Amino acid sequence: MLKPGLFNRFIVAVAALAAGSGLLGCARTAPATGGAAELVYIGTNVASEQENTIYLYRLNPATGALVPVSAYKGGAQPTYLAMDANHRHLYAVSETGTFKGQDHSGGVSTLAVDGRTGALTMLGQQSSTGASPCYISLDNTGKNALVANYMGSAIGGNVAMLPVQPDGQLAAATATDQHQLPVGPHANQTMPHAHSLLPDPANRFAFSADLGTDKVYAYRLDAAQHSWQPLPAPAFAAKPGAGPRHLTFHPNGRYAYLVNELNSTVTALAYNATAGTFRELQTLTTLPAGFSGDNSGADVHVAPDGRFLYTSNRGRNSIAVFAIAADGQLAPVQDVDTQGKTPRNFALDPSGRLLLVANQNSNNVFTYRVDKQTGRLTPTGQHIDVPSPMFVEVVPDFTK
Repeated sequence: MLKPGLFNRFIVAVAALAAGSGLLGCARTAPATGGAAELVYIGTNVASEQENTIYLYRLNPATGALVPVSAYKGGAQPTYLAMDANHRHLYAVSETGTFKGQDHSGGVSTLAVDGRTGALTMLGQQSSTGASPCYISLDNTGKNALVANYMGSAIGGNVAMLPVQPDGQLAAATATDQHQLPVGPHANQTMPHAHSLLPDPANRFAFSADLGTDKVYAYRLDAAQHSWQPLPAPAFAAKPGAGPRHLTFHPNGRYAYLVNELNSTVTALAYNATAGTFRELQTLTTLPAGFSGDNSGADVHVAPDGRFLYTSNRGRNSIAVFAIAADGQLAPVQDVDTQGKTPRNFALDPSGRLLLVANQNSNNVFTYRVDKQTGRLTPTGQHIDVPSPMFVEVVPDFTK
């Protein structure tokens, strides 16, 4: 259930917006100077399918303000989202352990996106083929959804491929893979825990970071046939107890960056696009010198121009900023307070000029201005209250 205070504040904000605009679904916020408004979809950890669980805002790039548009039923616990390239469908995992009476399974929802208003309509759901799905992406052809299931089966995390049908809905999984023992030495590594699954820039391989086994697994993709072939050896083995969580590629395709949850580090990797393997260049802490509290790494993103890297710290509750050198290596730049608790996810807007942080346990999203010359973040002074925000998807305003 939504917390009453948060729900009421959202409704009041939406009502005020509707009163001022006369048309809620098409309400706009004109930027004060330059740029075009952008749309922001926010996935939450709200458990009830009867509640609105995905929120839509319009982002003003001049001020960083988030103006409420509406909220939609997006299934239970839609904690991770993926929008297709044409902005016609939004896909959302349901991070649950039981799906439609089936144990050891969460769900994946397909939502139609209204091109005039950005509104969402539920089209259908499929099993994710594993419990607690925590990540979804689309391959670069848009023909397949790639899902990581944190708990997976009774023996740990697994991954799945679900074909995208002509009407945008997902078919049942056509490829799966169960991650295997051995696991790492950390207390949270009692079984495999698949934590992400995404394609490489050429769409030749997909990679899954597994927190439980300290490995990144590789799959040779056949997008047209909705299939993959697991490679016999991991693409990368992290340090024991590191807990690999999320992987992201540099825009040049030659480097990738892996955030490790359990030891709060980020690893710079050289990518062999022919073999589908990675070589470690460097591993750095994401924490400032002298910090001694509990912390876990969460998310990682490269700026659109490839000059800076950002990671989030839960516990420290900060965004760590790194400069990226020509050889792919990193240098610390800044550690910035997220103004909330547990920044599980964050996103850069398409221009790279704003960064949005979803603070899961303080129920808010804050925006930051990005200095594109230095990479440094400055709070805009703007934020919104949202129940248990888990994911922010920022897209150009495609509405008419």
